[in-house]
Parts: sequence; structure tokens; C-alpha cells
Amino acid sequence: MPTRTNRARRYAALDREIFALAVPTFATLVTEPLLLIADSAFIGHLGTDQLAGLGIASNLIGIMIGLCIFLAYGTTSTVARRLGSGDRRAALAGGIDGLALAVLIGVVILIVLQLLLPTIVAAYGPPAAVRDAALTYLRIAICGLPSILVLLAGTGVLRGLQDTTTPLKVAVATNLANIALNGLLVYGVGLGIAGSAIGTLTAQTVAALVIAVIVIRGARTAGVPLGFHPAGILAAARTGVWLIARTATLQIAITMTTVVATAGGAVMLAAHQVTSSIWTLLAFALDAIAIAGQAIIGRLLGAGDVALGRAMTNRMIGWGVLCGIAFGLITAVAGQFVAGLFTSDPQVQQLVARVLIVVALVTPIAGVVYVLDGVLIGAGDGRYLALAGVISLLAYTPLVLTVGWSQAGLIWLWVAYGGFMLARMLTLVLRARGNAWIRTGSDLSGS
Repeated sequence: MPTRTNRARRYAALDREIFALAVPTFATLVTEPLLLIADSAFIGHLGTDQLAGLGIASNLIGIMIGLCIFLAYGTTSTVARRLGSGDRRAALAGGIDGLALAVLIGVVILIVLQLLLPTIVAAYGPPAAVRDAALTYLRIAICGLPSILVLLAGTGVLRGLQDTTTPLKVAVATNLANIALNGLLVYGVGLGIAGSAIGTLTAQTVAALVIAVIVIRGARTAGVPLGFHPAGILAAARTGVWLIARTATLQIAITMTTVVATAGGAVMLAAHQVTSSIWTLLAFALDAIAIAGQAIIGRLLGAGDVALGRAMTNRMIGWGVLCGIAFGLITAVAGQFVAGLFTSDPQVQQLVARVLIVVALVTPIAGVVYVLDGVLIGAGDGRYLALAGVISLLAYTPLVLTVGWSQAGLIWLWVAYGGFMLARMLTLVLRARGNAWIRTGSDLSGS
């Protein structure tokens, strides 16, 4: 009995540390897809073409953000490791370098996209009305990319410092304002899909400014010199190379899925957009434990505490599975009722309700995937994550191409995507069972 009591106390202590970071992170993360869901609902009632256009726009913006997510993930692990090794000043210095890199990348991407946007949207092969809606939204929305990347980097700094409460407050306030702005501009002022893009751009810019000010103020308090530091910025870029490669495989998979959905026509693409919005909500919710894992594992390995790092990993995997099952059940039940919130098109509603059953079955697998993804990112194991991404993409490609060639429909498209998630889970579980991912100390060079 004493042994069982001690084990229970140990598990309770682990859970307290996990959820002290995961709960605020969960609340922060779900505000973003809730905003996307609100956008889909606002735009969906403008018409099926507009909703389908938002599907293309969301995919393209998602690619850009996804490829740059290393600004959050890489910064979190770098800052957490330096914090774990006892050097808070170096941790904040790395954060400032991350903010500078975010601005540089954001401006470059914005310029390139504005020049190439018509060609990129045309590559999806949408009908003319869908193409025009996507272009209208994107011309405005991509102006917020520098702000989004600053927000990613700044949030990564705070998470690395084990502060998930500040990003929560900023995210909730700005996203609530965003929803209000979108409602006002889309319907009150009558700007349509352009009004949604303006509202989103405004909220993202304000959020980025707030987070940047908080990080810079903390750096100045710690005595970190502000300014342009090429060496630090290059180090931050090198740390993110493997994470960019890893994320590229995920975005290629998502884009292939969207292209196949686009070929199925406006109804299929509109239903895919609604389903993707709900999937994004589920993914972000499950990612709360993963991001807590990034910060915790980074700090523990920075301090050299491998045993506690493994114990935390096992505990987080268990919670990931439980949360995946719970969210899957909720999706299966609620999915039969929520489709009408997004569109008045009965064909789209019926298709969404059926596809969400598949999504519900995939969600427990995602629970394991996101937790292990976060743990390995926190460990600085970006090289293996890139390799695992390539393997998973190679497994998914024949599945999605078969669905497109056979015109099997949206349900089978999401079944195929479930195969992609299963491949990801197998590659990550295999890695986590070994010791090659465990590297201690504050130095992540070569990862």
C-alpha cells in the first residue's frame, strides 16, 4: 500500500506540472481555431463559393504559418533549455533573436506572395467565382504575415520561460475582438469576405505588438542588449531548418488533400473547409499537452534530468490518448448538429456530418502524434522529425492520389488522411522507445 500511495503522489506531482502549463496553453490554442470556425460561419452564409474560396485561402496561409512554426517551437525549446541550465539572460537573448528573424522572414514572404498570388491560387484549379473569393481574402490577409510570425516567436519565448498565462490573455482578448470586427465588417458594413480579412489582419497586428512589447521589456529588465545580432539570428535559423523540413511534409500532405477536395467541386471543397476548421480545433486542443511537453522536456534536458524527462513523456502520452478519445467522442456526437452553423447548403451539411465520423475515429491517434511531436521538438530532435515526416508523406501520397484518381469522395479522402496520421504515430513511437533523442545541456547545435 505505501508503494501504491507513493506512486499516486508521484503521478499527481507530474500531472500538476503538466497541466499548470497545458491548461492555459489549451485555452490559448483553441481561441485560434475557434476564430477560424467563426470566419467559416460568417463567410459560409455569404455563399458556397465564398466558403470554398476561404478553404483555399486558409490552406495557403496555413502553409506559410506551418513552415514558420519553428519560430514558436524552436524558440520554446531553445529558451527552455537555457532556462533549465540556469541562464535566463541567454534565454531572453535567444528570444530577441527569434523576434528579429520573424520580422525578416515575414516581410520577405509577404512581398513574394503578393507578386505570385494569382498564379498560386490558379494552381489549385478552382472555378472562377471560388478563385476570385480566395484572391479577395488573401490580398488583405497575407499583409498580417509579419505580425503572425512575430506573434509565434514571442509566444515561443514566453512558453520557454514557462509562462503560458500571458499568451492566453493576449490571445483571448484579441480573438474576441477579431470575431466582433468580422461580424461588423462582413455584415454590418457589408464588406463581405474582404471584411473578414480586414478584421483578422487588425487583430493579429495588435496581438503581435502586445507580445513583442512584453518580451522586449523582459529582455531589457534582464540586461539583454537590444538590436540586430546576425550571429544569434543565424543560430536561430539553423535551429529551425529541420523543423521547417518537418513542417513542409505536413503542409504538402494538407495541400494535396485540399487539391483533391478542390477537384471534387464547390460542395466538396466547402465541406472540406468546414471539416478542416473542426479538425484544426481538435488539433490545437490536443497540442496543448504537446506544447507543455516542449517547454518541460526542454527545461529538464537542459538541466540534465533524463529520468524525470522520461517519466513526464510517458505521463503526457497517457493524457494524449485519453484526451484524443474524449475529443473524438464529442466530435462524433456534436458533428451531427454543428454543420448547419457553417452553411445553409443542405448538401454541404450532410457531407460534413458524415465526414466528422471519420475525424472522430482519427482523433485518438492524433492524441499520441501531437504529444510525441512536442516531446521530440522540446528535445531538439528536429532531424528525426524531418525524416519521420518524409516517411509519413511517402506512405500518404499513394493513398491520396488513389482517392483523387478514383473520385472516391470526401469521406475516403479523410480516411486516407487518417492513414497519414497513423504513419506519423508509428514513426514517433519508434523513436520515443529508444534513447537517441535524449540530449542534455543547453546546446542544441547540430539538432
